[in-house]
Amino acid sequence: MSKTLLITGGAGFIGSHVARLFVTKYPDYKIVNLDALTYAGNLENLKDIEQLPNYTFVKADITDASAVTALFEQYRFDGVIHLAAESHVDRSITDPNAFLQTNIMGTANLLNAARSVWKDDIGGKRFYHVSTDEVYGSLGETGYFTEATPYDPQSPYSASKASSDHIVRAYGNTYKLPFVITNCSNNYGPNQFPEKLLPLFINNIRHHKPLPVYGDGKYTRDWLYVIDHARAIDIVYHEGKNAETYNIGGFNEWQNIALVKLLCHKMDEKLGREAGTSEQLITYVKDRPGHDKRYAIDANKIKNELGWSPSVTFEEGLGLTIDWYLANQEWLDHVTSGDYQKYYEQQYT
Repeated sequence: MSKTLLITGGAGFIGSHVARLFVTKYPDYKIVNLDALTYAGNLENLKDIEQLPNYTFVKADITDASAVTALFEQYRFDGVIHLAAESHVDRSITDPNAFLQTNIMGTANLLNAARSVWKDDIGGKRFYHVSTDEVYGSLGETGYFTEATPYDPQSPYSASKASSDHIVRAYGNTYKLPFVITNCSNNYGPNQFPEKLLPLFINNIRHHKPLPVYGDGKYTRDWLYVIDHARAIDIVYHEGKNAETYNIGGFNEWQNIALVKLLCHKMDEKLGREAGTSEQLITYVKDRPGHDKRYAIDANKIKNELGWSPSVTFEEGLGLTIDWYLANQEWLDHVTSGDYQKYYEQQYT
């Protein structure tokens, strides 16, 4: 194998798409997928690659420093693509400590292991830290987040991710650890755990359940198809400059309520329901604490310097996403019932 790479969180939503891309595109790379298989990690996402000779899954937690160090010593990784994280804002409000442990201490454990193993030979090595646009806080009605935007996190989740970004940069500055960071906007697409807006609402519409919209529904987000994010990660890992940050976005802002209404319209079409049927399920609920009003990414740096841009329009991506969930109802049923957690025991023990 020409390289051995560690992907953390590779059984999760974004991570599984990244793992699949690297395993299939680079057959001469050895890809080790490290995932703790918490509620959002699902090995059913990777059935199509789990038997390939250049892929290995390891069940472990990045908060376990000894396990992380042992893995680095065993495989002597050439690079790390670090996606493992607690990532749901609502959960961070309920249980912030889990976010501090995983997102901050887990990242520090990976950095310490990389530093220990790479200390005598950092040539060609790279620690790629995948972060979020939420570290920048909230925008007004105008403007965009750039790579130079000051950090202003507003939730325990975004604060923990901001902390991990700073720690990665500190290790790069202090210990000369080669790194790159990307901050990405909201992802959507296949295999997303149905606590997030689009898979939750697709599933609720399917079962004629209410669609809970926070506050007035006028919160604005930039949306990116997950496979385009995986493409961007591939490009940044191989072509990005050390110690640089790249913002990844879809050039695609939507107010939540407008997005939900578009989804309702498309679901009515897909399910053969009378127009307006799904929209009647919209239910406005109490706003969550610290809710950022608007996120918008300026992704021109990665576009101009590395040649990346989204490959699908939002309407195309949304249609592909709906089709995937409707065609994979068994996957969705397994996730919502918890049966997906049995897959590891069935396949690996």
